[in-house]
Amino acid sequence: MRFVCRNFGLSDLPRRGLAPHEAPLEVLLLDIEAELSLWEEGRAVWFEEAFPVAELAYHLALWLKSPDADQEDFELDSMQAGPGLLQIVSCDEGWRVGSILTPDFWTTPVAWDVLVAEIKQFVTAVREGVGVMNIEPTFLPEF
Repeated sequence: MRFVCRNFGLSDLPRRGLAPHEAPLEVLLLDIEAELSLWEEGRAVWFEEAFPVAELAYHLALWLKSPDADQEDFELDSMQAGPGLLQIVSCDEGWRVGSILTPDFWTTPVAWDVLVAEIKQFVTAVREGVGVMNIEPTFLPEF
């Protein structure tokens, strides 16, 4: 399982009349979007065109820093779309990823260490994508 994000953009920041350096955290988290897809065995199994990837990276990083992360499911309660936009749940075989947008779809289970490595790689990719847009990525937690 792998998260892939590309084509970063600022959805509403220009309309709000804000420059990135003056935008509050919640605005940056909402407005930095990208195409997000989940890949398994070399093929895309889930895709969203304008996903709030900064918000997802921020909350995933905080979840992993929690001492009980390996015992708690994750649910992105997005300011943009409400709870369940992306979910990571524990099952007998490992951890699966799903979304309320596609309620019948769940990824194949992966081990905790595989999930953690992929989340760290995703957060790093989002930090890099934000940096390419000339926005200082310090609002996204590092590992």
